Amino acid sequence: MLARSTMLVIVLAICSARLGSQSMPTSAPEYTHDGQLKVPENYREWIYLTSGFDMSYSPGAQGADHHMFDNVFVNPESYKAFLETGTWPDKTMLVLEVRGAEGKGSINQKGNYQGTDRMGLEVHVKDEKRFPGKWAFFGFDDAKTAKMVPLEASCYSCHAAHAAVDTTFVQFYPTLLPIAKSKGTLSDGYKKESGGGKSSGTT
Repeated sequence: MLARSTMLVIVLAICSARLGSQSMPTSAPEYTHDGQLKVPENYREWIYLTSGFDMSYSPGAQGADHHMFDNVFVNPESYKAFLETGTWPDKTMLVLEVRGAEGKGSINQKGNYQGTDRMGLEVHVKDEKRFPGKWAFFGFDDAKTAKMVPLEASCYSCHAAHAAVDTTFVQFYPTLLPIAKSKGTLSDGYKKESGGGKSSGTT
């Protein structure tokens, strides 16, 4: 009788573990058979890094006729690794979510808040064996998968030249920039632009 009870406990524990593993959301990049990245559906459960408002990296950029917010999230495992090392591990995924800014609604009388409609989604992925430069960009609209942005696109050269850490704009992540400074992982290009590592101010 005792043996049966023990066996029952073991079986229930195994079943529980399997069910738990099936329900845990993955935060590693997933691809289709033809190399497209699957959108990380649960990215809003990841670590929030920052929000930008009407940001532009082009000196001559004209002001748009509407305001925009962008929000950046990173998968939890990579965030924990960054806290320890000051840089990003393989399989890091940074998600840039764009939302329109609203000014009139409810009791708001001044300033802006984020609208409910998502205007765009971009994912910056580090996958060292898959991509020649270790990192790749993917742009999503409402699709569930996206092809890699071609390496000739300006986003690659811009990130390579100006990013604070490992081709990512950590200079705009207020809680991570001090960590990168303390770990000594800031890029030479960023330190030169910022006058020694001082922040002026998203992936």
